[in-house]
Amino acid sequence: MSVINYDLKKIKAFIFDVDGVLSCQTIPLSSEGEPLRTANIHDGYALNLAVKCGYGVAIITGGNTRAVRVRYESLGITDIYMKSSIKINDYRHYLQKTGYQPEEILFVGDDVPDHEVMQEAGLPVAPSDAAPEIRAIAKYISPRKGGMGVARDVIEQVLKVQGNWMGEEAFGW
Repeated sequence: MSVINYDLKKIKAFIFDVDGVLSCQTIPLSSEGEPLRTANIHDGYALNLAVKCGYGVAIITGGNTRAVRVRYESLGITDIYMKSSIKINDYRHYLQKTGYQPEEILFVGDDVPDHEVMQEAGLPVAPSDAAPEIRAIAKYISPRKGGMGVARDVIEQVLKVQGNWMGEEAFGW
């Protein structure tokens, strides 16, 4: 049973920010000054399962590192918007490209650059450690912190409600 107060049967696509959502808020820097991200294994499994089950999955991030693209492409995600300075534009492009309606979108963001998308997405979600402005407009606040299983939390709930969690696609990479 879901703890999210939304009709999860409507959800057809998931969109995630990276920093503070799929990776922790604090990130180390390489010796060249490039930010290094964390990746949660349970999030990765859930993201890949959502793709295999036919859900739309997209990434919209202000970051621009090769490692982020490689990580999420390896999970089967093809809609990756990097260096997104105004995220609402990329969100609207994704909807136009795919034909999804806002009520079919679950978007997870954690900070002010995500605010406009959070206002338009049908189900705006925030990690427990998101900025106060983002928690205030989220319809669901995950008990998980950014980088610590937020994607797994929401994807698992949606797939369970829609009968896709323990299906044939679940058993293998």
